[in-house]
Amino acid sequence: MPSLKDVKMKIVGVGKTKQITKAMNMVASAKLRGAQARIERFRPYAAKYRDVLAELSSKVEGDAHPLLTEHEEKKHCAIVLVTSDRGLCGSFNGNIIAQGIKLAKEKAAAGMAVSFACVGRKGRDAIRSAGYEVFTAYGDRMGSVDFALASSVAQEVIHGYETNTYDEVWLIYGEFVSMGSQPPRTLCLLPLKTPEAGEAAEDDAGPRCEYVYEPQEDKLLAELLPRYVKVQVYRGMLDTSASEHAARMAAMDNATRNCNEMINTLTLLYNKTRQASITSELIDIVGGAEALKG
Repeated sequence: MPSLKDVKMKIVGVGKTKQITKAMNMVASAKLRGAQARIERFRPYAAKYRDVLAELSSKVEGDAHPLLTEHEEKKHCAIVLVTSDRGLCGSFNGNIIAQGIKLAKEKAAAGMAVSFACVGRKGRDAIRSAGYEVFTAYGDRMGSVDFALASSVAQEVIHGYETNTYDEVWLIYGEFVSMGSQPPRTLCLLPLKTPEAGEAAEDDAGPRCEYVYEPQEDKLLAELLPRYVKVQVYRGMLDTSASEHAARMAAMDNATRNCNEMINTLTLLYNKTRQASITSELIDIVGGAEALKG
């Protein structure tokens, strides 16, 4: 049985860990409020942007813009992987990375070379460890997500698609659904998939609208298509940022509860050890008294 000192030191150590996890939970909660407000404000804009652009692209020929043209030969796939920079958020990053590696294996099985653009240190390190090519990486930037970062990432893959360096571009990020759900989501950025006539856009539950455009559709596409890629990458970063804080809140809450359970278990062990020590001392005293009587 462990000594009283050892058990007491363990209780103190677990108590300090509990203080840390509780503080991290409060910090994540404070950061989540801002991140959640940003993605909730931006998500309708991104969804409507995708809806309007899909409707616009359906009115032109497939070769009206290089970003709409589907390459005949599929040789190279680029995957934009968005994760967090820090851990301690449960399986959040692991799920996104697993989704990215799964897609990479599917494309490799189809005979395509795969390379990654990683936003977030966790994804960058995992992809490099897995042996995949990382053609660009942005580490320690998810703490302050801005549109300039999304624009830099998007511009690089846009240039690669226009120069036939990449034949497909995919985006993988953690979607913020609720406090308890942040599943990884996969989105095909390029080429832009044009919906069939009458089909609703992915993020729009209502009927499609007819739009009147001025100037001509091809001139609008030249301006809107690159911005569409930037908007979707930015949305992925905002979603991942909010999801990270929500996942960290849940992980730290679970850790705090586990600390409480460990403290209760160790306190019970401490009391049992103390009682055993007292009983042993009493036995020694009684035995000594009986020996003196004899």
